[in-house]
Amino acid sequence: MAKIRVTKKFHFEMGHALHNYDGLCRNIHGHTYNMEVTLLGEIREEKGHPKDGMVIDFGKLKKLVKDKIVNVYDHSLVVSRIYADKNQEHLLKATERLIVHDFQPTSENMCVYFAGVIQQELPEDVSLYSIRLYETATSYAEWFAEDNK
Repeated sequence: MAKIRVTKKFHFEMGHALHNYDGLCRNIHGHTYNMEVTLLGEIREEKGHPKDGMVIDFGKLKKLVKDKIVNVYDHSLVVSRIYADKNQEHLLKATERLIVHDFQPTSENMCVYFAGVIQQELPEDVSLYSIRLYETATSYAEWFAEDNK
């Protein structure tokens, strides 16, 4: 049976600050993120089944990524635990949507983190092939399953 890749695009706004960074990104700032999630699987061949001819229903993929990533991170401020510990009082006054991670919230690290979130939620017969996370129109980080075995 043929393996097919299917991709869905997502969009969200997110702020972050990079602790101890040696440039302007050490300051709180935001980006318009675009993310492409690509899954790999075999096409369902079950005549009469509502999902016949699909690797996965795009609606199911949309719900998964929106519920677990987009709705959580959209219009949130994401910082590392070190940054949060040093600025907690100010951060809590500045936003109601604060997310603190144990890692620096770079596009690279967020891409790896999002891959883990998505992989936990996929059906057994479908796998995450790649994620491309655009921080700007010309800059992105990419995660590929084959690179992370």
